[in-house]
Amino acid sequence: MKRVLTIVFFIVFAAGYAQKTTIYEYRYFKEYSKDHKTLAIIPFLATLELEDQELSKTALIKLENKEGIAVQNALENYFLRRKEKKKFSVEFQDTKNTNAILAKNGISIDNIDIYTTQELCKILEVDGLISGNLTLNTLISENVPEVDFLSIIMGKSDFGRIAIKISDAKTGKLLWKYEKTINRKSGKNTNSIIEGMMKNAARKFPYDREKEKNKRRN
Repeated sequence: MKRVLTIVFFIVFAAGYAQKTTIYEYRYFKEYSKDHKTLAIIPFLATLELEDQELSKTALIKLENKEGIAVQNALENYFLRRKEKKKFSVEFQDTKNTNAILAKNGISIDNIDIYTTQELCKILEVDGLISGNLTLNTLISENVPEVDFLSIIMGKSDFGRIAIKISDAKTGKLLWKYEKTINRKSGKNTNSIIEGMMKNAARKFPYDREKEKNKRRN
Protein backbone atom coordinates (compact mmCIF):
# COMPACT_ATOMS: atom_id res chain seq x y z
CA MET A 1 0.00 0.00 0.00
CA LYS A 2 2.83 2.38 0.90
CA ARG A 3 4.45 1.73 -2.47
CA VAL A 4 1.16 2.40 -4.31
CA LEU A 5 0.69 5.67 -2.45
CA THR A 6 4.24 6.68 -3.33
CA ILE A 7 3.63 6.02 -7.02
CA VAL A 8 0.33 7.92 -6.95
CA PHE A 9 2.00 10.81 -5.17
CA PHE A 10 4.77 10.93 -7.78
CA ILE A 11 2.33 10.91 -10.69
CA VAL A 12 0.18 13.66 -9.18
CA PHE A 13 3.23 15.70 -8.22
CA ALA A 14 4.71 15.43 -11.70
CA ALA A 15 1.40 16.29 -13.34
CA GLY A 16 1.06 19.36 -11.19
CA TYR A 17 4.46 20.62 -12.31
CA ALA A 18 4.28 19.54 -15.95
CA GLN A 19 4.60 22.37 -18.43
CA LYS A 20 2.61 21.58 -21.54
CA THR A 21 4.40 22.99 -24.54
CA THR A 22 3.70 22.97 -28.27
CA ILE A 23 5.84 24.48 -31.02
CA TYR A 24 4.61 24.82 -34.60
CA GLU A 25 6.68 25.89 -37.59
CA TYR A 26 5.20 26.25 -41.07
CA ARG A 27 6.83 23.77 -43.44
CA TYR A 28 7.65 26.56 -45.92
CA PHE A 29 8.92 28.95 -43.28
CA LYS A 30 12.30 29.47 -44.96
CA GLU A 31 10.67 30.36 -48.29
CA TYR A 32 8.26 32.86 -46.74
CA SER A 33 10.83 34.47 -44.43
CA LYS A 34 13.87 34.66 -46.71
CA ASP A 35 13.48 38.43 -47.17
CA HIS A 36 12.61 39.22 -43.56
CA LYS A 37 14.85 41.92 -42.10
CA THR A 38 12.78 43.59 -39.38
CA LEU A 39 10.03 42.29 -37.10
CA ALA A 40 7.72 44.25 -34.82
CA ILE A 41 6.55 43.02 -31.43
CA ILE A 42 3.06 44.25 -30.66
CA PRO A 43 1.27 44.23 -27.27
CA PHE A 44 -0.16 40.82 -26.41
CA LEU A 45 -3.87 40.30 -25.91
CA ALA A 46 -4.50 39.18 -22.34
CA THR A 47 -7.56 37.64 -20.73
CA LEU A 48 -7.67 37.66 -16.94
CA GLU A 49 -9.76 35.22 -14.95
CA LEU A 50 -9.19 36.45 -11.40
CA GLU A 51 -11.50 34.44 -9.18
CA ASP A 52 -10.59 36.13 -5.90
CA GLN A 53 -10.96 39.71 -7.08
CA GLU A 54 -14.08 41.73 -7.78
CA LEU A 55 -13.16 44.30 -10.41
CA SER A 56 -15.10 46.68 -12.60
CA LYS A 57 -14.92 46.08 -16.33
CA THR A 58 -12.73 49.19 -16.71
CA ALA A 59 -10.32 48.05 -14.00
CA LEU A 60 -10.12 44.55 -15.50
CA ILE A 61 -9.34 45.87 -18.99
CA LYS A 62 -6.66 48.12 -17.52
CA LEU A 63 -5.00 45.13 -15.83
CA GLU A 64 -5.27 43.02 -19.00
CA ASN A 65 -3.59 45.76 -21.01
CA LYS A 66 -0.85 45.98 -18.40
CA GLU A 67 -0.17 42.25 -18.66
CA GLY A 68 -0.14 42.37 -22.48
CA ILE A 69 2.37 45.23 -22.58
CA ALA A 70 4.52 43.54 -19.93
CA VAL A 71 4.91 40.50 -22.22
CA GLN A 72 5.74 42.77 -25.17
CA ASN A 73 8.49 44.46 -23.14
CA ALA A 74 9.83 41.18 -21.76
CA LEU A 75 10.14 39.71 -25.26
CA GLU A 76 11.95 42.81 -26.50
CA ASN A 77 14.40 42.61 -23.57
CA TYR A 78 15.12 38.97 -24.34
CA PHE A 79 15.64 39.56 -28.06
CA LEU A 80 17.88 42.57 -27.47
CA ARG A 81 20.15 40.65 -25.12
CA ARG A 82 20.46 37.82 -27.62
CA LYS A 83 20.88 40.26 -30.50
CA GLU A 84 23.92 41.81 -28.82
CA LYS A 85 25.57 38.41 -29.16
CA LYS A 86 24.57 38.31 -32.84
CA LYS A 87 22.24 35.38 -32.25
CA PHE A 88 19.50 36.46 -34.68
CA SER A 89 19.31 36.98 -38.44
CA VAL A 90 16.66 39.74 -38.13
CA GLU A 91 16.27 43.09 -36.37
CA PHE A 92 13.48 43.95 -33.95
CA GLN A 93 11.70 47.27 -34.12
CA ASP A 94 11.93 49.32 -30.91
CA THR A 95 8.65 48.69 -29.07
CA LYS A 96 8.40 52.38 -28.12
CA ASN A 97 8.43 53.22 -31.82
CA THR A 98 5.99 50.40 -32.54
CA ASN A 99 3.51 51.63 -29.95
CA ALA A 100 3.95 55.27 -31.01
CA ILE A 101 3.26 54.46 -34.68
CA LEU A 102 0.22 52.42 -33.71
CA ALA A 103 -1.09 55.25 -31.52
CA LYS A 104 -0.64 57.80 -34.33
CA ASN A 105 -2.82 55.59 -36.50
CA GLY A 106 -5.52 55.27 -33.86
CA ILE A 107 -4.57 51.71 -32.98
CA SER A 108 -4.45 50.64 -29.34
CA ILE A 109 -4.37 47.36 -27.47
CA ASP A 110 -8.16 47.69 -27.21
CA ASN A 111 -8.79 47.60 -30.98
CA ILE A 112 -5.62 46.06 -32.45
CA ASP A 113 -7.36 42.73 -32.97
CA ILE A 114 -9.61 44.15 -35.69
CA TYR A 115 -6.61 44.79 -37.95
CA THR A 116 -5.05 42.12 -40.15
CA THR A 117 -1.38 41.18 -39.98
CA GLN A 118 -0.85 42.73 -43.41
CA GLU A 119 -2.44 46.02 -42.33
CA LEU A 120 -0.38 46.25 -39.15
CA CYS A 121 2.88 45.37 -40.91
CA LYS A 122 2.20 47.97 -43.62
CA ILE A 123 1.59 50.66 -41.00
CA LEU A 124 4.69 49.64 -39.03
CA GLU A 125 6.78 49.10 -42.18
CA VAL A 126 8.10 45.72 -41.07
CA ASP A 127 8.48 42.31 -42.69
CA GLY A 128 6.81 40.28 -39.98
CA LEU A 129 4.84 40.49 -36.78
CA ILE A 130 5.41 38.94 -33.36
CA SER A 131 2.10 38.81 -31.53
CA GLY A 132 0.30 36.57 -29.12
CA ASN A 133 -2.23 36.08 -26.40
CA LEU A 134 -2.32 34.88 -22.82
CA THR A 135 -4.97 33.70 -20.41
CA LEU A 136 -4.16 34.15 -16.72
CA ASN A 137 -5.71 33.55 -13.33
CA THR A 138 -3.06 35.67 -11.60
CA LEU A 139 -0.99 38.75 -12.43
CA ILE A 140 2.40 37.63 -13.74
CA SER A 141 3.66 41.19 -14.17
CA GLU A 142 3.90 41.07 -10.38
CA ASN A 143 5.53 38.19 -8.50
CA VAL A 144 3.36 35.11 -8.87
CA PRO A 145 1.96 33.69 -5.61
CA GLU A 146 3.29 30.62 -3.86
CA VAL A 147 1.39 27.42 -4.64
CA ASP A 148 0.43 25.20 -1.72
CA PHE A 149 0.74 21.43 -1.73
CA LEU A 150 -3.02 20.88 -1.94
CA SER A 151 -3.27 23.01 -5.09
CA ILE A 152 -0.56 20.90 -6.73
CA ILE A 153 -2.36 17.65 -5.83
CA MET A 154 -5.66 19.01 -7.14
CA GLY A 155 -4.04 20.15 -10.38
CA LYS A 156 -4.53 23.84 -9.65
CA SER A 157 -0.89 24.92 -9.87
CA ASP A 158 -1.20 26.38 -13.38
CA PHE A 159 -1.39 30.18 -13.69
CA GLY A 160 -2.50 30.23 -17.31
CA ARG A 161 -1.28 29.76 -20.86
CA ILE A 162 0.65 31.92 -23.31
CA ALA A 163 1.07 31.75 -27.09
CA ILE A 164 3.75 33.59 -29.09
CA LYS A 165 3.21 33.86 -32.84
CA ILE A 166 5.22 35.04 -35.84
CA SER A 167 3.30 36.03 -38.99
CA ASP A 168 4.41 37.09 -42.47
CA ALA A 169 3.75 40.68 -43.57
CA LYS A 170 2.98 39.96 -47.22
CA THR A 171 0.63 37.02 -46.80
CA GLY A 172 -0.46 37.22 -43.16
CA LYS A 173 0.50 33.55 -42.92
CA LEU A 174 1.21 32.11 -39.47
CA LEU A 175 4.81 30.95 -39.73
CA TRP A 176 5.67 29.95 -36.16
CA LYS A 177 3.84 29.47 -32.87
CA TYR A 178 5.06 28.61 -29.39
CA GLU A 179 2.41 27.80 -26.81
CA LYS A 180 3.06 26.96 -23.18
CA THR A 181 1.30 26.46 -19.86
CA ILE A 182 2.49 28.83 -17.14
CA ASN A 183 2.97 27.46 -13.65
CA ARG A 184 5.17 27.92 -10.60
CA LYS A 185 8.18 26.41 -12.36
CA SER A 186 7.85 28.84 -15.29
CA GLY A 187 9.22 31.82 -13.34
CA LYS A 188 8.42 34.43 -10.71
CA ASN A 189 7.23 37.22 -13.02
CA THR A 190 6.79 38.19 -16.67
CA ASN A 191 10.49 38.72 -17.39
CA SER A 192 11.63 35.42 -15.87
CA ILE A 193 8.74 33.52 -17.48
CA ILE A 194 9.54 34.87 -20.96
CA GLU A 195 13.26 34.34 -20.39
CA GLY A 196 12.69 30.71 -19.45
CA MET A 197 10.26 30.10 -22.29
CA MET A 198 12.50 31.52 -24.97
CA LYS A 199 15.59 29.77 -23.65
CA ASN A 200 13.73 26.48 -23.92
CA ALA A 201 12.60 27.37 -27.45
CA ALA A 202 15.94 28.84 -28.57
CA ARG A 203 16.97 25.81 -30.60
CA LYS A 204 13.66 25.96 -32.44
CA PHE A 205 13.35 29.72 -32.82
CA PRO A 206 13.35 30.17 -36.62
CA TYR A 207 15.62 33.23 -36.82
CA ASP A 208 18.26 31.83 -34.47
CA ARG A 209 21.66 31.62 -36.18
CA GLU A 210 22.69 28.60 -34.10
CA LYS A 211 19.67 26.70 -35.39
CA GLU A 212 20.67 27.44 -38.99
CA LYS A 213 24.25 26.31 -38.33
CA ASN A 214 23.05 23.03 -36.86
CA LYS A 215 20.81 22.45 -39.90
CA ARG A 216 23.77 22.91 -42.26
CA ARG A 217 25.89 20.50 -40.23
CA ASN A 218 23.19 17.88 -40.41
